[in-house]
Amino acid sequence: MNWLRLQMRAGLRAARQMVRQPFNTLLAALVVGIAAALPATGYMLLGNLQRLAGTVSAAPEISVFMQPGASADVVKDSEKKIRALAKEGRVELISRDAALKRFRDNDALAEILDALPDNPFADAFVVRLKDADAERLEALRADLAKLPEVEHVQLDSDWAKRLDALIALGRQALSMLAGVLGLGLVAVTFNTIRLQLLTQRDEIEVSRLLGATDAWIRRPFHWFGALQGLLGGALAGLLTLVATRMLAQPMSELAGLYSLEFVLRPLAVLDWAVLLALCALLGWLGASASVRRHLSRIA
Repeated sequence: MNWLRLQMRAGLRAARQMVRQPFNTLLAALVVGIAAALPATGYMLLGNLQRLAGTVSAAPEISVFMQPGASADVVKDSEKKIRALAKEGRVELISRDAALKRFRDNDALAEILDALPDNPFADAFVVRLKDADAERLEALRADLAKLPEVEHVQLDSDWAKRLDALIALGRQALSMLAGVLGLGLVAVTFNTIRLQLLTQRDEIEVSRLLGATDAWIRRPFHWFGALQGLLGGALAGLLTLVATRMLAQPMSELAGLYSLEFVLRPLAVLDWAVLLALCALLGWLGASASVRRHLSRIA
């Protein structure tokens, strides 16, 4: 109980010190918040990309394009053969008229399509399979390509593989960025506490003369660094939330171009808690390192 009481007193003392210097406190917290917001926003975007990749990978698609000018009977017969080969998969017919209408909705392409004498599109089927491995997909693609009425077969999972590779690269880059900025946050807190120690040099010397231990002297500075990091973490979370709001609409419109329903999700409550805890820990580490280094130099 005595230890807890001492910690509470030190925390209140550090909080009062921050309140007495609102400009310096806000400035330092803003530096911490901006630095922490960069990896936090990257983590948010990476998590959303992983969710998108998981959705795409869960239902890979095979596009089967019929020969131009194929009759309705040929298309109907091909549909039966495709369904027999796909078995448990879902087969959707996209007629040439539906494809033309979809592209006409694009103002940039409407004039070009109107200038063409005939419909340039062919009937196509989209085959979606769940829980299919790469070998199964490739084997099905080869079987579909052998059908005499089929002009071209495209396996639409290659871009998902590239997306997975990009996410892996982004994860490594984000880890490096978080590590570098984490060291930066420790350095910022280190310098802030150093200035606090120099400012309170006389007070520390008097406290030592009165019998104060180094642990008693260090405790408020540790709390000052932790509270500064906590405040910076809160600002980082708010900046990340603002970035999520600003990017939500453009991301939704971009996903719509690929016929995907995608909503950009903000950081979860657990992610917020981890962000606050990490920033507070980095602040405490910076304060601890600064106090240990400079307190010994104060006689």
